[in-house]
Amino acid sequence: YDRALSLKPDYAEGWSNKGLTLHELKRYEEAIAHYDRALSLKPDYSGCWINKGNIFFELKRYEEAIAHYDRALSLKPDYAEGLSNKGNSLYKLKRHEEAIAHFDRALSLKPNYTEGWYNKGTVLNELKLHEEAIVHYEKAISLKPDIDWALGDLVHTKMKICNWSGLPESSVEISKKIVANEKVIFPFPLLALNDDPIQHKKSSEIYIQSKYLFNSALGPISKRQQSQKIRIAYFSADFRSHPVSFLTSELFEIHDRQRFEVFAFSLQKASDDEMNLRLRKVFDNFLDVDDMSDQDIAQLARKYELDIAIDLAGHTHNSRTGIFAYRVAPIQVNWLGYPGTLGADYMDYVIADKTLIPEAHQPFYVEKVAYLPNTFMVDDRRRIASPRIFTRQECGLPQNTFVFCCFNNEYKFNPQVLDLWSRIMHRVDQSVLWIPENNEKFKGNITAEFEKRGLNRSRLVFAKRLELMTDHLARYKLADLFLDTYPYNAHSTAVDSLKAGTPVLTMTGQSFASRVATSLLKAIDLPELITNSQAEYENLAVKLATNPQMLTIINEKLTKNRHTTPLFDTPLFTKHIETVYAQMYERYRAGLMPEHIRVDGDFK
Repeated sequence: YDRALSLKPDYAEGWSNKGLTLHELKRYEEAIAHYDRALSLKPDYSGCWINKGNIFFELKRYEEAIAHYDRALSLKPDYAEGLSNKGNSLYKLKRHEEAIAHFDRALSLKPNYTEGWYNKGTVLNELKLHEEAIVHYEKAISLKPDIDWALGDLVHTKMKICNWSGLPESSVEISKKIVANEKVIFPFPLLALNDDPIQHKKSSEIYIQSKYLFNSALGPISKRQQSQKIRIAYFSADFRSHPVSFLTSELFEIHDRQRFEVFAFSLQKASDDEMNLRLRKVFDNFLDVDDMSDQDIAQLARKYELDIAIDLAGHTHNSRTGIFAYRVAPIQVNWLGYPGTLGADYMDYVIADKTLIPEAHQPFYVEKVAYLPNTFMVDDRRRIASPRIFTRQECGLPQNTFVFCCFNNEYKFNPQVLDLWSRIMHRVDQSVLWIPENNEKFKGNITAEFEKRGLNRSRLVFAKRLELMTDHLARYKLADLFLDTYPYNAHSTAVDSLKAGTPVLTMTGQSFASRVATSLLKAIDLPELITNSQAEYENLAVKLATNPQMLTIINEKLTKNRHTTPLFDTPLFTKHIETVYAQMYERYRAGLMPEHIRVDGDFK
């Protein structure tokens, strides 16, 4: 492009095309300058107005992006791509109905516009209009079978409503495309599709290579003067009433302020709910950065001269991996929010335990493993069940039946799990399964799936969503045994169940996501509830449901162990994770590269 512009300095398309390349390299200011030069030469250049708008979209300056799309559309009202891009900005501003109207207009102008169908599907999915989203994803794929990410989004959306049609074939196709290095599925949905940690790593690497390569725009981090306190910062979109904060809030409160200065970078504005108000008081610095670009957040973080940055989101909803691509701190850590590797070489450590990541599994992780002695998961001791007493009648549970439960998210249910549970319930006549409502389509589809397996719909009981987490914990007392899902285990829901006194039966797999409940059960010294095959899981579930004495012994042990084992000992956990942070910091100060580290701890 430079050669072309040296020959023809007034070549507007050359300036715009060079701007596109600078944009791709995330050299945003230079890209904007090139677009401006192109527009000064050719003010009616609608494509360049779109290109410049796309930069503001990426910088999260959505209103400015819309202004540029509007300028393009004033020049070219039938510009389908401009309408679709404006729709994406409206979606980010949560103006969903306007976004859909723009996608509809784009598709009326260009019915075979693949990205328009896909983008509209994404908004419909966000609005929980899952069936409509599925139709749009399928249309996009029919127009362009290799469209990036669409097959994974389609399968994940179908799993949210327990529509498993074509699931085996789609799973095989997804696996083949991952091996071929194709952008077929985002990392998070894959965790519920298979138990292959090699594929999980590969999908994360494909995602990072596509979207969040290391960016050297801010230059290297200079080593700050060693001070008395280590500066640690937690990055999350979930500093609100959310499982991540339910688990971590006490940890943040009781961090040793003699040794650590503790920051929060809040990646999403939270309504002033009770948890958000509590957390704002907890941190030494609580920074709202929702409206800032990844680069601006990274620059801000560098001003505070952080020592350790902890990503609590990973590849989950509303995450901001791009921040870490700029290197916000000399030590960058993946912990808690995402059960797997982020696949990025700029993430130095993943915090885990020896159950989640045995030494033989270390090659499945790009990060070095920082091993905690008991479990990687923490909890807040103030989070206890309310005094409310629920009756079986008000929860729709029949009297004199054994209550199996599973309060996991809908996408963790699959045909193999239902086959297994159905066999268990056929062997335990007087039993019901208690699961969340999730959504109406989920209810209808999963009921039909159980009926296909010969079970009457009366044996499936749906739990309504409760406003208060404390009431949900109190409601657990009505359940006899929590049946875990596979390959994506119960995580915070398993903590809830054990805290409330309901035993959890799990099956251990190979991936991080399929070993979490095993980690929790070991930390509360209930290894007898860990199984390694479907047959073992099925037989143990039946034994526990038909042998009251055996279940009583388990319940008594769980009651005792809640107060004597590490799982709910938050001060002990805090001591251990602080030791991990100190070891990371000491290696860095000594000029050593990250390496697997281990903290020893006494089993109390």
